[in-house]
Amino acid sequence: MALSRGHDPEGSSRVGLSLGMDLFFQAMNPSNQGEDPTPYGRAWVEINPAALQTNLDAVRDSVGPDVRVVPMVKADAYGLGVEQAVAILEGSAPSAYGVATVDEGVQLLALGIERPVMVYSPVPPGQVRQGVEQGLVLSVSSAAEAEAVGRAASGPAAPVQVDIDTGMGRAGLPAHEVGTWWPALRDDPRLSVVGVWTHLHSADEADLASGRAQIALFEEACGRLDGLDPGALIHVANSAGSLRLACSGANAVRPGYFLYGGHVGEGTPPPEAVVSLRARVALVREVAEGTTLGYGATYRAGGTERWASVAIGYGDGLPWALGNRGRALVRGRSVPIIGRISMDSTVVDVSDLDALAAGEAVTFIGSDGGAHIALDEVARVAGTIGYEILTGLSPRLPRVWDPLP
Repeated sequence: MALSRGHDPEGSSRVGLSLGMDLFFQAMNPSNQGEDPTPYGRAWVEINPAALQTNLDAVRDSVGPDVRVVPMVKADAYGLGVEQAVAILEGSAPSAYGVATVDEGVQLLALGIERPVMVYSPVPPGQVRQGVEQGLVLSVSSAAEAEAVGRAASGPAAPVQVDIDTGMGRAGLPAHEVGTWWPALRDDPRLSVVGVWTHLHSADEADLASGRAQIALFEEACGRLDGLDPGALIHVANSAGSLRLACSGANAVRPGYFLYGGHVGEGTPPPEAVVSLRARVALVREVAEGTTLGYGATYRAGGTERWASVAIGYGDGLPWALGNRGRALVRGRSVPIIGRISMDSTVVDVSDLDALAAGEAVTFIGSDGGAHIALDEVARVAGTIGYEILTGLSPRLPRVWDPLP
């Protein structure tokens, strides 16, 4: 699982293209003209593995040496690339990995992972047998799910985790009805309960009262799980919970967003920035006062201005909502995004920069010189959450993992 570096997705043969199309592609990929030595194409995602490791270490420092850590690597490690992410996380010997789906679990196993792989979302009936046969640890949220797993366990008892609903509401067995469902799960010879968990719905909010109430309900429920294997994982905390809330009965945490550079609430340590989003200037043009820009002509030049068309758009995962609201960095200086963002291009106002050329890099997330645009700033301006920004970065953007120091 060696770290892989990006490649130029536009470097394939262009046989048969007209001269005009050749010139177009040269503008979109000026590395072919010798103007920029980086080989990453029109736009790319840079990932700092040392920062990922630092953030994991911060979680470990917060929870202490006796608490096991289960990194969440669902959704392709939050869009970064699960193979490369796991190659870094393996160095810290996590107790297990967390995913959302059977397919994600199978992908991890194909990478040679020998640690337990926990599937946290409810599994559709048609995939239960595959999950059991692959040795994944499925979550049980109902008697019907438990029965489906039991029927699929033709050999040794199938390992499962019990999802206890303490207020999230989307899945889980009711915390106040432990006496109704626990004896059947515990005594089913086809099942081996290796974990018990719940999920906090507001651990990143300023008011932690609801989180504390959920923890109290979970601890009460766990106290009634007579006969639970003493080695079972008992866990409540996501990233925010790991850093902000304590659960005396828990012996594990499952961080996710914080590992990948997301801020998770008041009073938590700032994460190291893991992800940078960059693209190339494709075209620079000077326009006259009154020139309109983009779909809907929502921007009009207030005077003579210089605009840079940048080879990235909402088709790459740059939020459409940043149009006329967001900003980017060029040569360490902040420049406004103007007009609506298109599927494949975005325009920034570079009137205050001298002699900007096609091929120069523009940063939409990350640092340039002494300036920085945080992931969560982009999410706030776009009216969304950083999780959506990360997982929405398009597969057509190469993921460029920096070498470890």
